Amino acid sequence: MSTMIGHPLDRTDGLLKVTGEARYAAEFPEARLAHGVLVTSTIAKGSIASIDTSRASTLPGVLLVMTYQNAPRLPNGGRPALAPPAGRHLSLLQDNEIHYSNEPIAIVVADTLEHATDAARQLRITYAAQPPALDFTQAKSGAHAPDKPQGRQTDTSRGDYDAGLAAGVVRVDAVYTTPMEHHNPMEPHATMAVWDGPQLTLYDSTQGVTGTRTAVAKTLGMSPDDVRVISPFVGGGFGCKGSAWSHVVLCAMAAKQTGRPVRLALERPQMFGPVGGRPYTEQRLVIAAKRDGTLTAMRHDSFSNTSMIEDWTETCCMVTRMMYAVPNQVTTHRLVQLNVGTPTFMRAPGETTGSWALETAMDELSYELKMDPLALRLKNYAESDPQENKPWSSKALRQCYSVGAERFGWSRRTPQPRSMRDGNTLIGLGMGTATYPANRSEAAALARILPDGTAMVVSGTQDLGTGTYTVMTQVASDALGIAPENIRFGLGDSSLPKAPVSGGSQSVASVSPAVRDACDQVRGKLVAMALADHGSPVFGIAPDDVTVQNGWVMSRSDASTRDPIAAVLARAGGQPIEASISTKPGDEKQRYSFHSWGAVFAEVHVDADLGTIRVAKITGVYNVGRMLNVKTARSQLMGGLVWGIGAALEEGTVLDAQYGRFINANLAEYHVPANADVGTLDVVVLDEPDPFINSLGSRGIGEIGITGVVAAIGNAVYHASGVRVRDLPVTLDKVAMG
Repeated sequence: MSTMIGHPLDRTDGLLKVTGEARYAAEFPEARLAHGVLVTSTIAKGSIASIDTSRASTLPGVLLVMTYQNAPRLPNGGRPALAPPAGRHLSLLQDNEIHYSNEPIAIVVADTLEHATDAARQLRITYAAQPPALDFTQAKSGAHAPDKPQGRQTDTSRGDYDAGLAAGVVRVDAVYTTPMEHHNPMEPHATMAVWDGPQLTLYDSTQGVTGTRTAVAKTLGMSPDDVRVISPFVGGGFGCKGSAWSHVVLCAMAAKQTGRPVRLALERPQMFGPVGGRPYTEQRLVIAAKRDGTLTAMRHDSFSNTSMIEDWTETCCMVTRMMYAVPNQVTTHRLVQLNVGTPTFMRAPGETTGSWALETAMDELSYELKMDPLALRLKNYAESDPQENKPWSSKALRQCYSVGAERFGWSRRTPQPRSMRDGNTLIGLGMGTATYPANRSEAAALARILPDGTAMVVSGTQDLGTGTYTVMTQVASDALGIAPENIRFGLGDSSLPKAPVSGGSQSVASVSPAVRDACDQVRGKLVAMALADHGSPVFGIAPDDVTVQNGWVMSRSDASTRDPIAAVLARAGGQPIEASISTKPGDEKQRYSFHSWGAVFAEVHVDADLGTIRVAKITGVYNVGRMLNVKTARSQLMGGLVWGIGAALEEGTVLDAQYGRFINANLAEYHVPANADVGTLDVVVLDEPDPFINSLGSRGIGEIGITGVVAAIGNAVYHASGVRVRDLPVTLDKVAMG
């Protein structure tokens, strides 16, 4: 009987974090440590005409000023034969070209951070500037189709769109935009590079130790066996740390040149540009329906910006393709090149932006039909995947709608905008549907039972603050029959058994079955050892009557017949026993469509005169498979709701249209929710294991929490104010002037 899985176990790494013992990438000690400072461009397009390093090089403590003039030449110009996002087009000082403002153009290394910072300011750089492409609308005329973004179809078509459009008597045709946004985890990117002869060790803040090892090795022309990446703690990632960016390789290059360990931590403004972000999107939705609400046609055309050096696509249409049972549909993705840094994954990339547009358009349709927004969604509920023509592996979205509506009090909603108020406060109720793919990749784990009866379990995964240490300890505890406090789970090291990047909400679905299977195997070895041991109390009893529980090998039928694990191993010579295993998906994705689901309901209060918006309450009900820890799961989902508040009402990176700089590249002016911005968060998770995703029935939950929230808030603002805002963020000026 499972005892720990699902239990709200406190974080096993919590004490280390609150006492400051948890070491992050920029905190590892190293003898003779040198400090690097990144210098970035101040123009968006052109080239470096000259760069005078003479003064900086002679300042006290300066060890290296590396520019394109003296940087080591890398194989293939620093462009490894790896597909993005593993093979990013990095800025590694191989030439003098400038592609965007804030692009790395030099690294200064000194004996102290203060000396390096001072020297970096003494560089004298002149540019041959050229007019950059920064206007999305102007550049849109040259948009191009990407090649299978993230391995998925660029465009899709099903049924007869034109016929479906003609069959619909009610239509919505609207354009929705989202701004550029940038990740701002508490811990900025940081790397420390240490060379020992031909071998390189990187202490890096990364979402993927194995991927970083591969990318750095390929870029430098090394064998991956000579690179080790260590990342035991990550202070947030949200997608920006899913790739090895320029600073990681530059840090390694600088350490090689100086012959000393080098630490490089990005300053907060350097988080805007060189390490990705969410691109600007412009999405047109056309929806046609019969008078009873039956959808007859849908078209979703998405434009998003990319950089001049690499294609990266915000896959906005993926939600549209599978959410509703519409027989006739067209979706397209197009890229607009601008002189900005390459975008990247930002929590629920495509699903966040795409669900905002889709769920807002569905809300608009509900008003055109004079139909309840929830009833419209239920009317077009997809019983199977309409794009893939496959059954769902598991779907309890109807229950999410039902439970959410009941808990939230959706029935109190009156249909007309501006019809609910309390004095001068307009009250609005809105909803949206949440979804995210259920992903799984190959992963490996090793489990070892030690002579003292404790256990060590390891896998080369990562913990971004999401609770991986804790939930994997719980999985191991159940499989081993050893209490969590007697298990040490290790991760964050590329020398450990390989696991995928902690992105795409796949860590739990991928790593937990490997952990459980490895623990099952080593427990089997332990039981076999005890059964064959004449000195063991369980010797000779039936194998199916033997279990391991709370550190004892014992009889199921007679709990008094038991043997401590440590005693079993001691009589066998006192050596550890271990097992390792790799697990991977089978053919289930050919047979089923895998997604997680949720229903989000929001109540907002809008000042009738000023247009100020307050989120009073959000209820989110989710179907995400089996939860491994109800406490960490709830925290993850609450975090997603908070991020949804930010995306709906506050976030947006402002680009200077002349120079290509981000005007608000700091946490003073890049607004994110504070405690006062967050009302009541009511989170419920339905307990429905997915029978096909893996042996535990668990799906990832990292990203679904933000999907659907933005539209639910925007729809609530419309219900409160009667003003439909289609351009994020929804701010008071847009509402008051609307």
